[in-house]
Amino acid sequence: MHLFTLEFGSLLTYSPHGNSEPEQLSRTWMQHLKNDRPISNPPILMSELISKIIKEKMETLPFDHFFKISPILVPIPKSSLTQPGTLWVPQRLANALVQNGFGKTVEQCLRRVKALPKSATSLAKDRPKAAQHCDSLEIQKMLSEPKEILLVDDVVTRGATLLGAANRLKDAFTRANIRAFAAMRTISNPEDFKDIHDPCEGKITLNDEETRREP
Repeated sequence: MHLFTLEFGSLLTYSPHGNSEPEQLSRTWMQHLKNDRPISNPPILMSELISKIIKEKMETLPFDHFFKISPILVPIPKSSLTQPGTLWVPQRLANALVQNGFGKTVEQCLRRVKALPKSATSLAKDRPKAAQHCDSLEIQKMLSEPKEILLVDDVVTRGATLLGAANRLKDAFTRANIRAFAAMRTISNPEDFKDIHDPCEGKITLNDEETRREP
């Protein structure tokens, strides 16, 4: 582990604990995102909706420069070992973004070789650390070393998965600039929740073994 800070951007937020109508709606959006189900009227897959919103609002988004440098998009693998034909939402998000002109290509160069407990269903103390994510991933080499890499994930909480993946990529592509994009971020404290649509640019940092995400 030699990357201790990772820039990230996210488009949406959800509140796992709040009881207001917007917070409850945010959980519905999160479930639709996790399963890439259709939403809105007329119905549109969440992966396609995310890409559409970014295209429409690009000039006002705080992370617009992440995409304007034409990065290679690398989807984050699931915590379990991927089986053929299973749903892989980060891959769908990355494909939708490239289809709308954001990013050069999608490269599935990260592969999970050791299954980890799912963070969303684990107690905070049992969630895998960034180093565990790094050690559980394997790189499938690309033909040439990319200059710009953008990791793509569906939901970011503390950021251990993204930081671990970024470190594994940095081992293989030492000269690449690596950033991350998550379609949605978790807002644990209901008082900090503003709206489902709450774009941000921030940082994920590693302190000892713990990751911290701001904002």
